[in-house]
Amino acid sequence: RTAVRMVCIRRAEANDLLQMQACNLLCLPENYQMKYYLYHLLSWPQLLHVAEDYDGKIVGYVLAKMDDESLECHGHITSLAVARTHRKLGLATRLMQATHGAMQTVFGAEFVSLHVRVTNLAAYHLYSVTLGYETFDRDNKYYANGEDAHEMRKYFKEKRVKGKGGDKDKLSAPLANLSLEDKAAAEKLAADKAVADKIAADRAADNRAWMAERAATDKAKAALQQQAAATAISSQTDVVD
Repeated sequence: RTAVRMVCIRRAEANDLLQMQACNLLCLPENYQMKYYLYHLLSWPQLLHVAEDYDGKIVGYVLAKMDDESLECHGHITSLAVARTHRKLGLATRLMQATHGAMQTVFGAEFVSLHVRVTNLAAYHLYSVTLGYETFDRDNKYYANGEDAHEMRKYFKEKRVKGKGGDKDKLSAPLANLSLEDKAAAEKLAADKAVADKIAADRAADNRAWMAERAATDKAKAALQQQAAATAISSQTDVVD
């Protein structure tokens, strides 16, 4: 338990990406290029969290995103990893809860999905028993080595859903109660998003103003060039005459 108190769960930053990638390489067979981590951080910074040890070492992370192509607003867990030296301490659960809270508070997600290898019984237990995910479907040969994957979902509100295979309707698990720490983190994420949205809106307005000014400048420049060309033609005509 002392080790748990010495590890903090916080939002990931750009400086963490190299250590996140190193943790991934040590823990999982599914590995990603650095640009993929950067893409997640730039697109959904509120959803990436790390577990940082007392000496500043990243010992776990969760990589997540929002699915922009679905009619339902939902998140997706891309990758979750905890170093072997820090397992059985509840860090994976805390990382996932932090991301769940951000998905609901910042983006208003209805549910979150993930894929897990059918042979990864420990991860399946974490998702289904500890975190309340349900098996939604089975994707054949989902992984590069041909292994199947369970597609799992956790609904943040009660809702009846139907699996792709046409099975009977399933009742999703109710929203898990967030701890005070996770609620505070979610509220901070919402405040951060409001500030980020304001900055983005100001930048967009500045860009529009700059583009309008540039268009006016280009138009004036084109008019001057046409005037100069007309003057040159007139001068040549005078010489010929």
